[in-house]
Amino acid sequence: MNPILTLDQISFSYHSLDGETAALENINFQVMKGEFVAIVGPSGCGKSTLLSLICGLIEPESGTIRVDGASVGYMLQKDHLLEWRTVYDNVTLGLEIQHKLTPENKEKVLKMLKTYGLEHFKRSAPSELSGGMRQRAALIRTLALEPDILLLDEPFSALDYQTRLEVGDDIGSIIRNAGKTAILVTHDLSEAVSMGDRVIILSHRPGTIKKIMPITFEEKGLSPMQRRNTKEFHSYFNQIWKELKGDGEAVGSTSKVSAERETS
Repeated sequence: MNPILTLDQISFSYHSLDGETAALENINFQVMKGEFVAIVGPSGCGKSTLLSLICGLIEPESGTIRVDGASVGYMLQKDHLLEWRTVYDNVTLGLEIQHKLTPENKEKVLKMLKTYGLEHFKRSAPSELSGGMRQRAALIRTLALEPDILLLDEPFSALDYQTRLEVGDDIGSIIRNAGKTAILVTHDLSEAVSMGDRVIILSHRPGTIKKIMPITFEEKGLSPMQRRNTKEFHSYFNQIWKELKGDGEAVGSTSKVSAERETS
């Protein structure tokens, strides 16, 4: 099976009057259809820049990005719901802009609103929704355009910790059940392990790939929350933590929570 996305020797730098800042160097990886890839790394290592390159907002200085006839949807850190539009009008905004607000697509949106627990809020203003509900609305808005590849740029970072766990479990399950290819950028190692099929670990700026770690669980079909309660989860967390810290020292059980909070 051919990859749906290929990055080959990608490098990128930001330029200003003060000079040049290298953001990414020699990034190489592929993503297969239906795969969920998480990207972690230190602050400022180029994670979000990588998503901007994939979706074409910026062009690489060197290297090539190949998207195998796939469309790309981008879910940003903030939901960017428009307060003067109802929830329904917000989730159909992309369809409206692209002149795709057909009866068939309207029906699909209504079905997603019902499936994801927002049916009774479709005529509400965004301010009437909780943070988790707003993120679900933002996801529906993105999925309504039926992208082949879904880019997620720390979409849960503005939520409190409990809501973040719940919404991450919810949205992770939605994406898998929909069979979407997804790339998640996150500071939260637990989020990466609980949601990803692979975790790409970036170095300090300029970002290079330190390691690509496959994530597998003995029991198949687990939700992100269920993954967190397995022995494999803690092993992967420790391995990624060691790669990021570079000190070869495992994270003990008492420091696991503090490390997780530190990376969120």
